Amino acid sequence: MTKQFRRGLTLFSILVLFTFTLTACSDGKNDVVRVAEVTRSIFYAPQYVALSEGMFEDEGIEVELTTTWGGDKTMTTLLSDGADIALVGSETSIYVYAQGTKDPVINFAQLTQTDGTFLVARDKVENFSWEQLKGSTFLGQRKGGMPQMVGEYVLKNKGIDPQEDLNLIQNIDFANIGNAFASGTGEFVQLFEPTASLFEQQGVGHIVASFGKESGKVPYTVFMAKESYLKENADVAERFTKALYKAQQWVDTHSAAEIAKSIQPFFKDTELELIETVVDRYKSQNTYATNPILDEEEWNNLQDIMEEAGELPKRVEHKKLVNTKMAKEVQE
Repeated sequence: MTKQFRRGLTLFSILVLFTFTLTACSDGKNDVVRVAEVTRSIFYAPQYVALSEGMFEDEGIEVELTTTWGGDKTMTTLLSDGADIALVGSETSIYVYAQGTKDPVINFAQLTQTDGTFLVARDKVENFSWEQLKGSTFLGQRKGGMPQMVGEYVLKNKGIDPQEDLNLIQNIDFANIGNAFASGTGEFVQLFEPTASLFEQQGVGHIVASFGKESGKVPYTVFMAKESYLKENADVAERFTKALYKAQQWVDTHSAAEIAKSIQPFFKDTELELIETVVDRYKSQNTYATNPILDEEEWNNLQDIMEEAGELPKRVEHKKLVNTKMAKEVQE
């Protein structure tokens, strides 16, 4: 073996080792990110698109998705390090901050920008007006939750005092509100999809208005993480946000039928046609944010709604609990 050959072999070995090291580092970027979602909902379509279309994988991220069923449980999971990132309403970050914490929960990527509930009437209503609710039995959402706060905010803006002008029922568990209405309770009900559209298909009720359209833009559902996690995993969080942005753009530029087909694996018990109907309804009212930026106007609108409902512990500056740096950078 000649000296020149040995030198060449050594250089080749170094090159192979370097290439292997780069590959290993690349593989190492398939970071596991544990995400706790507050519920499983077509309302969160861009998240499921990012998963089904491989957008997180393209950014070297493996998402472990867990449904935690409720804002309190979701935030508890995040605070106890049972999840890295939570998908939940922004109001929860304000509640945590108000209680006092050295490691606040930071909103860094917005998913939905309107309320996701609809007003459903038992009987078909011609030429609906909000005045028709006065004196009726109204089956509302649980007190203190974002749906209830938005619902009452809209009612008040329409000149209706929920406590005085309605027979307001709010003592039914979230999961049973639809069943209660279907069994005969209430003349009007505030419902999420796909229950609202399903009831319309079945003739149980009729959608007459959208709380999302009436309340304006609000950071209804946002990806958030503890401040310490974002500092220690800035690159991961930015790649996560980039994948989400790709999914938001995909949803914005694809039809409801294409989106429904993409996310159907996450809703195996729901007919594809119904998923498409729901997606189309949300797209038509711009419920899905087209970028992950949670701006100051939306943040203030959220706090106005909470304050009106008597649920805002104190006003918090946008810059205290919102990080838009990554969301802005991924659009460049």
